[in-house]
Amino acid sequence: MDLNTITAVARPKARSELPAWTAGDAWLAGGTWLFSEPQAHLHRLIDLATLGWPALTIDANGLSIAATCSVAELDAIACPPDWPAAPLISQCCRAFLASFKIWKTATVGGNLCMSLPAGPMISLTAALDGVCTIWQADGGERTIAVSDFVTGNQANVLKSGELLRQIDIPLAALKRRSAFRQISLTPVGRSAALLIGSIASDGAFALTVTASTKRPVKLAFKKLPDAASLRNAILQAIPDGLYHDDIHGKPFWRKHMTLRLACEIRDELT
Repeated sequence: MDLNTITAVARPKARSELPAWTAGDAWLAGGTWLFSEPQAHLHRLIDLATLGWPALTIDANGLSIAATCSVAELDAIACPPDWPAAPLISQCCRAFLASFKIWKTATVGGNLCMSLPAGPMISLTAALDGVCTIWQADGGERTIAVSDFVTGNQANVLKSGELLRQIDIPLAALKRRSAFRQISLTPVGRSAALLIGSIASDGAFALTVTASTKRPVKLAFKKLPDAASLRNAILQAIPDGLYHDDIHGKPFWRKHMTLRLACEIRDELT
């Protein structure tokens, strides 16, 4: 869709060239949502592609994902063989309700900033203890866990003029064994529940609940809990009002599937 209210497009090549944020501005990364519907309130786009951020960086600390990294680039990553959690990357990429054409354009950062409950890049990075680096409008920066970045349905912690720069995944998270479960009302529908469990070498167990809830919910255990303890922990951590409600699934069903998929994850990791 053409955005016929846009009068200027800024193409900065460095952070120092980012223009002062004003009302009517929007960051442009993949643009798959931005160009999908009218944006009559916008007058200027700030194109992030010209900043030239490396899409993916693997080093001794783990994995760094630029906010402008496309889903296709992430899916194509060649992970080290000693990352047991690596299959989660392709599993979450395939949880998108999107065509291969969207894959080549949609960005990881855009998925986080859109902050939809079913955003699979939120599921992936939250489950792997991802940390967001945010560029502030005053020239500073701050960091926050992905699980805290998203605060609700299409809501997050970004303030006016702030920009998500990257998401860093620690090496320890990538070395955990993992299990993935996702369900939709239709074979290629939007995720109604997407759960990821992981277990560390010391036996610590973590469960991340997304899609069924309005924001990510993380539960941590010192060891793998029994089925009853896991169920009770979920019931205590997720009040009924936190389950998402839309045409892709009613809250009572999402709650039921969350409990069921969590039990399957626990059994698989056992």
